[in-house]
Amino acid sequence: MSPLSRSLRPLLVPLALALSSLLGASPVRADDFKASPEMAMELRHARWFDGEKLQSGTLYVEDGRFVEKRPRKVNRLLELRGQTLVPPLAEAHNHNLQSAWGLDKFGQDYLRDGVFYAAMLCADPAAIDPIRSRIGQPASPDVLFATACITSSDGQPLAMLQSGTPPMTLDQIVDKAVLVMDTTEQVAQKWPLIAGRNSDLVKVIMSYHDRPELRQQPAWRGRLGVTPDVVAEVVRRAHAEQRRVVVHIESAADFAAAVRAGADFIAELPGYYPQHGEDPETHLIPPEVAALAAERKVGIVTATVATRLFQPAPELLARIEAVQKQNLERLQAAGARLLVGSDLFTGNALNELHHLEQLGVLDKAALLRLASIETPLALFPDRKLGCFRPGCEASFLVLAGNPLEDLDALDKPLLRIKQGRVLTQLDDVAATAGEENNALNAAASKKKAGSKKSGATKKSAPKKAGGSKAKPASGKPSSKASPKAGTQ
Repeated sequence: MSPLSRSLRPLLVPLALALSSLLGASPVRADDFKASPEMAMELRHARWFDGEKLQSGTLYVEDGRFVEKRPRKVNRLLELRGQTLVPPLAEAHNHNLQSAWGLDKFGQDYLRDGVFYAAMLCADPAAIDPIRSRIGQPASPDVLFATACITSSDGQPLAMLQSGTPPMTLDQIVDKAVLVMDTTEQVAQKWPLIAGRNSDLVKVIMSYHDRPELRQQPAWRGRLGVTPDVVAEVVRRAHAEQRRVVVHIESAADFAAAVRAGADFIAELPGYYPQHGEDPETHLIPPEVAALAAERKVGIVTATVATRLFQPAPELLARIEAVQKQNLERLQAAGARLLVGSDLFTGNALNELHHLEQLGVLDKAALLRLASIETPLALFPDRKLGCFRPGCEASFLVLAGNPLEDLDALDKPLLRIKQGRVLTQLDDVAATAGEENNALNAAASKKKAGSKKSGATKKSAPKKAGGSKAKPASGKPSSKASPKAGTQ
């Protein structure tokens, strides 16, 4: 475990335990998920989310992707009448998978909750290098890491690291665990350090840059961040190298500065907690700034559920959430690009999705689209994610209910498929799931042969939407046809 991870762990474990009681303890983790062999599938009577509504028909999977025609040999037939397919979710802001300890403790929770994609937003390269081979695998989440994490000499997370167990010295932290850049000249001087950190994203930390008096208060040393000039210079240099930049912000002025600097992502909405005694209402995003964020297509991570980390008094919580609602309304009205992320160490995007629903600004279709389509594509823009068209990655969740009617349907997927592989906690299912369904293929071949013979004398009737009701040759439903809760 790296020095940064060692220092963070004793601070975060008590917080995780306290928060689990606040939000409701997570179920005891069962055996780890295993991935079956890659399978060719026929998904009959499928009903899937297209970003706005549900479509229906028959889908086919081969070589880890959706295909237009039925594969010549099918390994698994799924009879999906009454069930719903949705793309996996994405978590755009967290820190709980950025060490071996965190991946061991929380990685399986992501898969359990149907969260296949994530971004970890301030990691020590020494902690990430040993686990890179474990992520992006058939039975693990696909993760982006910000191992180039830039702050100021009085910025976050220096105070946390120096007060950890064991405490770290500045010599162990500065330009090792995190990069310190106080001026644009230092950005130029230290920029070569970025290349060696193998960072998927560049992270910059701002914190109440509009409150210069805080820099004179010893209690806030190590808890602040860089200036807008530094952010702008980091963005300029990063974009010249085709690197994407995510900016941590706290005040409304920080948010505006990040937008004007050209940030690709902003890691949270302003004002998740009024740390300096300010009124929550000071964190409202001005409408003109929301419009500029929309114009520049900045990805704005919501991170509203993180407020619960601070356990504010009910009256204060109501005011904070009222500001969150207004900021979401302003950004939505402007057409800004919202993304789902929680910044919740004991949770993930599923927690954020439910909290956003409680705020009542976005309807269920919009929430599902943000979590399962917009956010995965924002994190991995070069991949075909969040879709069921031919060529799209065949990753999806099978739900018992319709999340457009009840978002709680997301909480217990019946089946998890990642790139054509079944994720299961049962060893025997993982080992046998890819076996060829001989009865099904024999029936399909026989039907096809008969169809060719009859085609010489008459045209076959067109198939109805929703696919064939044909059963395997035995005449009984396939034992692998209908997923059941708790068996996969």
